[in-house]
Amino acid sequence: MSEAPPDRSFSDGEQILLIDRKKRRYLVTLAAGGEFHTHSGFVPHDDIIGAPEGAVLRSTRGAVFTAFRPTLSDFVLKMPRGAQVIYPKDLGPILMLADVFPGARVLESGVGSGALSMTLLRAGAVVTGYEIRGDFAARAVKNVKAFGGEKLAENYRVEERDVYEGIDLRGLDRIVLDLPEPWQVVPHAEEALRPGGILVAYTPAITQAVQLRERLVDSGFELAETMEVLHRGWNIDGMSVRPDHRMVAHTGFLTHARLLPTPD
Repeated sequence: MSEAPPDRSFSDGEQILLIDRKKRRYLVTLAAGGEFHTHSGFVPHDDIIGAPEGAVLRSTRGAVFTAFRPTLSDFVLKMPRGAQVIYPKDLGPILMLADVFPGARVLESGVGSGALSMTLLRAGAVVTGYEIRGDFAARAVKNVKAFGGEKLAENYRVEERDVYEGIDLRGLDRIVLDLPEPWQVVPHAEEALRPGGILVAYTPAITQAVQLRERLVDSGFELAETMEVLHRGWNIDGMSVRPDHRMVAHTGFLTHARLLPTPD
């Protein structure tokens, strides 16, 4: 006898995504008695709470909205932020380059608004964040909890400190950096990572990537590579098939390297 499927209806306090007919997206936190307002009227939150995902709703002025749970990509692009986020097109490749696995012990530095943090956590990592700005650290924790709840945040800890001054942790599986000068972290990463551990750095400018690669040459890291990800969508409408007029081109460079065992 098969088990009954779990209840996936929307609940009070949950974050949802409302999409209108023009494909505009609105991130909304449901609250009993609350209302979602636009120039096209409002939708009572009580009409959404208890409804299934994909429910179609009408505002008081007849505007139509469809309700979904936000994907991680949706949330990253719509969440409150105090710092520039790493975009979804780079977050996926970072997971692959760092080879993040369930239970991996990861140090992330430069947590910003928490986009990379929640991506690592959703992949099953246990994440310690180093962030020099207390307001950014607080925002990251708040965003992680808003997206994944207290359960996701159980494996997340952020310390207000400067990674350039050192890393206290040892035996880490991965270190992921979003910092202006990641080359300063290389000697600390050599001590903090286990043999075979992976370092990944996101840098907006190629000069930053070059300085990092030069520092890696004289380190215990090998197999260093640098890449960037370009994202081009396609318009497919009947016989009209062409690349989109706009594309997400350069956002940053991804550099990764692996720590070799210290020779005897």
